[in-house]
Amino acid sequence: MATTDSGTDSGTGSAANTAADATDTTDGVEEAVRAELGALRDSIDNIDAAVVHMLAERFKCTQRVGQLKADHALPPADPAREARQIARLRQLAESAKLDPAFAEKLLTFIIAEVIRHHETIARS
Repeated sequence: MATTDSGTDSGTGSAANTAADATDTTDGVEEAVRAELGALRDSIDNIDAAVVHMLAERFKCTQRVGQLKADHALPPADPAREARQIARLRQLAESAKLDPAFAEKLLTFIIAEVIRHHETIARS
């Protein structure tokens, strides 16, 4: 069963090992609650895996964009498109009942990484 570990590592061993060594915080909790908690955590783990795979696919596309930009001497960043994407994502977040500020922070982080990749491609 998964733990409340966020998947981060304290620097000693892997996240999986750290989680395995953690104390079970569900001792003394009804079996039905433990089972539901386990099922929900399994779903969260699956969603996390899907998010990672979707990000990998996104970055494959942005790598191709970076190559096209480099091949045609276009700048790594496109502030107008970035602003449109942020506005679009904020609207999507609102529709999905997700905090738009959180969605914006996430996309801003991703965009910064994409631009860094584009700059690296342009230098090569």
